[in-house]
Amino acid sequence: HEFQVLTHAGEDTIYLCPKCNIAINDEIIKEQKVCPDCKGKNLKKEKAIEVGNIFKLKTRFSKTFGLEYKDTQGKEQDVIMGCYGIGLPRVMGSVVEIHHDKQGIIWPESIAPFAVHLLALPGGVGEAEKLYRQLQKKGIEVLYDERKEVSAGQKFADADLIGIPTRIIVSEKTIAKNSAEVKKRNQSLAKLVKIHTL
Repeated sequence: HEFQVLTHAGEDTIYLCPKCNIAINDEIIKEQKVCPDCKGKNLKKEKAIEVGNIFKLKTRFSKTFGLEYKDTQGKEQDVIMGCYGIGLPRVMGSVVEIHHDKQGIIWPESIAPFAVHLLALPGGVGEAEKLYRQLQKKGIEVLYDERKEVSAGQKFADADLIGIPTRIIVSEKTIAKNSAEVKKRNQSLAKLVKIHTL
């Protein structure tokens, strides 16, 4: 069995049963021409990425290595084996294929490498440092961009490209209002939030 994610950038061709949501890989479509569940013939050709698989190994390796167990009657039995695999790079690639826009990745919160991307702009570095420590103490994973050699525009572009779910900007302008600018990566509008509430 393979576990597939539909995407136009996929390397596998599958035939999907729209009724059961079960697919047949192109490699075996000549032997398996109908849905294994409902026996339907209305299969839709799609592109997909394989993100996981299950193989029945049976006793192939257990016999080779002499791997046995005793059953309830005390009789030696070969261990029946299976192989369960998930390709983390493929999972990440699938997520990026599905969750992105022209500017870059839009990580879902459930699997994002960081929860917050904190950007310190001129006039806000001191407060950004305090906020960074405050967020870490709360157990929030933060990617902190305190680079001084790049422009604000470059920091914004990099933040969109990397795609962390929440971007927080601390600058001279936001500090004047005792606030930080907070924007979700999957939304277009930012809002000012009082720093002490973050």
